[in-house]
Amino acid sequence: MHVDNKPALSAPVLARLKERIIQWDYPPGHRLTEQELCQEFGVSRVPVREALHVLIANGLVEQLPRRGGYRVRQLDLRGITELYDVRMALELFVVERLATRGLAAETLAEQRRAWESVRPNGAMSRDELADLDRNFHEALARAAGNMTMLKQLQAINERLSLFRAMDFAVEERVEYSCRQHLAIIERIAAGDSSGACSAMRANIKHGLDNVETAIKDALAKAYLKSAEQ
Repeated sequence: MHVDNKPALSAPVLARLKERIIQWDYPPGHRLTEQELCQEFGVSRVPVREALHVLIANGLVEQLPRRGGYRVRQLDLRGITELYDVRMALELFVVERLATRGLAAETLAEQRRAWESVRPNGAMSRDELADLDRNFHEALARAAGNMTMLKQLQAINERLSLFRAMDFAVEERVEYSCRQHLAIIERIAAGDSSGACSAMRANIKHGLDNVETAIKDALAKAYLKSAEQ
């Protein structure tokens, strides 16, 4: 039986490229070529191309015309802020509905265990924390029962995947985020729609503040680097 191992080959390439963009090793405007990446990772063009296409879909990389390769995109802070604004509107609706109508006890217990387990060990990677965060918010949206809204939130989360990881690059963020998520859960469990909305608003706003700071710092560094050349 044939086993398609292309995703297995492209996954490490994608992870490394994302990490370099998050760490600003690849600043906005940095050029990438398939040939150089193939040589570096020791793989064919297929997994490299797949990884680059994921980054293009997430708005992080753009393909240059006439076989010019690829380039890390200039970060659009306004566009990112607008995505967070839309996410805020959707998720406030979610927690208000759940606090009013109730959330299954097993879902509450599962999410409570997940976030309580993060604090003592500190062993989760930035990407694992970003996935945990995304899964939490999408689980609440799914429980709210509006599948159209869930799809919209999933589409936004796909665009924000890199920035979620960037958010958890701030060391103090992990402990604070745990407290925020647990507060959201407790307010929903208590049927406190106002408190649940306040906790959700604080969680999303703090994440955006971290991302905005990281992006402004990166743009300043990129400007200084270009001025020195």
